[in-house]
Amino acid sequence: MTDRHEDFPAHLLEAATGVLERFPEELKPEIYALSFRIWRVDDDDRRPYVAIGYNTETQYEREKRPEDPGEARWNYACWLLDGFEMLGNVPEDPAGARLYAAEVEDLGLWFEDDDSEEDQDIRRELLQEHFAGACIELARRLHADGRIEKVLGRPLPVVIFDMYCPGWELEATEAANPPALIEDFVRWQRAGWEA
Repeated sequence: MTDRHEDFPAHLLEAATGVLERFPEELKPEIYALSFRIWRVDDDDRRPYVAIGYNTETQYEREKRPEDPGEARWNYACWLLDGFEMLGNVPEDPAGARLYAAEVEDLGLWFEDDDSEEDQDIRRELLQEHFAGACIELARRLHADGRIEKVLGRPLPVVIFDMYCPGWELEATEAANPPALIEDFVRWQRAGWEA
């Protein structure tokens, strides 16, 4: 019998590879970064998902401004965000939903609506940390296994963000990528702090 704690990460890795393979062939040469947008169904931390997408040179050219070209290149608010496949505890990913729920139940993180408010708050935070960690680990594995390079023809940075956690994308993206891939991203992020 397989350890259930390994099932959800293994599912994410295989499913994410499939997502990358389904990116439009004509866009693959102009994709310069992948995006992992973390969100929740109905704002419920028990129903997290990651939308795996990308940004393209065409989108960058459309959004860039002379006063700050890095804004359009690295700020997810300027990126393509809609229409990407979602993995996690969502109807679009029934296997992932089942495996995720089993994993967090096994870890004691799941909560019910009738649990105390204090217990729910603690578990919400733990669920957020757990799913964020799973997404960071997914990006690491996609790099380590060479899957991004194999599917897209070159290594690309994975920018991880959660719109509920502004500023966290630097920490998450640094944790998820080889340093050389994200030098420009990190430089732009840190320049914003110093301004």
